[in-house]
Amino acid sequence: MLINIAKPQKSPHPLLNLGFRVFFLSSAVFAIITMLLWHYALIVSPSVMLKDFGVSLFYWHGHEMVFGYALAVIAGFLLTAVKAWTGVPMPVGWKLFGIYLPWLVARVLFAAALFITDDVAKGVLLIALMADVIFWALVTAVVTRAVWLVRQKRQAGIVAKLVLLLLCQLGFLLASSVGYTGGQWLSLYVALFLVIGVVLTIGRRVLPFFIEKGVTVGKDRKPTGEQVSLPNAAWRDRMSLVSFVVFVIGFLADVPWLLSLGAAVCAFINAWRLIGWHHHGIWIKPLLWSLYLSFWGMVAAFVMLSVTPILDLPINAGVHLLALTGIGMMTVAMMARVSLGHTGRNIHEPPRLVGVMFTLMIGCVLVRSALPLFVDDYMALIAYAQGLWMICFALFVIGFGRMLMQPRVDGVMG
Repeated sequence: MLINIAKPQKSPHPLLNLGFRVFFLSSAVFAIITMLLWHYALIVSPSVMLKDFGVSLFYWHGHEMVFGYALAVIAGFLLTAVKAWTGVPMPVGWKLFGIYLPWLVARVLFAAALFITDDVAKGVLLIALMADVIFWALVTAVVTRAVWLVRQKRQAGIVAKLVLLLLCQLGFLLASSVGYTGGQWLSLYVALFLVIGVVLTIGRRVLPFFIEKGVTVGKDRKPTGEQVSLPNAAWRDRMSLVSFVVFVIGFLADVPWLLSLGAAVCAFINAWRLIGWHHHGIWIKPLLWSLYLSFWGMVAAFVMLSVTPILDLPINAGVHLLALTGIGMMTVAMMARVSLGHTGRNIHEPPRLVGVMFTLMIGCVLVRSALPLFVDDYMALIAYAQGLWMICFALFVIGFGRMLMQPRVDGVMG
C-alpha cells in the first residue's frame, strides 16, 4: 500500500524541485573541481602531499570521491526514487536545500584545508567531517521515514546500507580527531564497498527493467514490436550478495584466498545474469549500453581482484577498476538517464554528446586501471586519466546543466 499525500509542493527555484537536480549538477561540478585539486597536489605541486592536517592526501582524495562525490549522487537518486517506491513525497525547496547545505559546506572546507596552515586545517577538517555526518544523517532519516511509513520491507537492505554508511562517516570523523590512520582506512574502504553494494542492488533492480522497456520503444517513442522479459533468479541475487560479502571480508581481513574466492564467484554470478539480460537493441541506445557496460566493468574488476593474489598484482589496480566502473561509469550513465526522464524529456534520444561522454569515461577507466599493468610511466597515466575524467564531467555539465536548472518541459512539478 502506497501513501499518497496530495498537498502541492513548492520550490523557490527548479534546481530545488527534486533531489536529483541539485545533487547531480553539484556532484558533476564537484567531480571536476576535486579532480583538479588532486591533480594539483599529486602532479603539479607534490609538496602538498607532505601536508599534515589529520589525514593523508591519499585519504583526502579517497574521502572526497566516496563521501563527497558518490554519496551526493546516491542522495540525489534516492531523494528522487524513494517517492516512486513508497508514494511518500521527498523534500523539495528549502527543506531540500537544508539537506544539501551541509554537503556543500563540507566540500568547500575540504578544499580549503589544502591551502591553509596545518594547525588551522586540522580544525577545518573536523568541521567539514561533522558537516558530512549531518548531511548523511538527514538523507538517511528522510529515506528511512518514507520506508517506515509504508512498511516497505523490500527496502530494508537499502536502509541498512545507508545506516552503515553513516557509521563510516562517524568512524572517519572519530579516527581523524585522534589521528588514527587505521580507523580512517577501515571507514573509507568499508564505505567504498557499501557504495558498491548499493550500486549492485540498484543496478540489479533498474537495469533489466530499463532494457525491457527501452528496446520496446524507438527513438520516436513509437513501439518497435519487441516483447522482452529478462530472467533473474532470486538465488542469483542471494549468491551475488553472499559472494560480495565474502570478498569484502577477505579484503578487510587481508585473507587472500577468501578475497579471491568471493571476487571470483561474484564475477561469475553477475556475468551470468548480464548474459541473460543482453539484447541487441541496447547498442543503438547510449543510455542502455552505458549502464550495461558499466555493469560488465564491475565484473571485470572482480575478475582482476580474484586473480590479484595469484598473479601478485597490485591490489590498488583492482580496487580502482571497481571504483571507476561501479561509481564513475555507473553514476554518469544513471545521472544522464534520470536527468532526462525526470525533466520530461525523451530518454530514447539523449543529447549527442552523451556517447562522447561515456567513451571518455571508459577511456579514463582503461588508462587508470589497465595501462599501468603494461606501461611504466605511472604518473603520466594518472594525469591522462584525470584529464579524461574532468572532460567527461564538463560535458555532463554542458549537456545537462541547463535542463537541471529549468522547469520540466511538460510543466509538471519535479
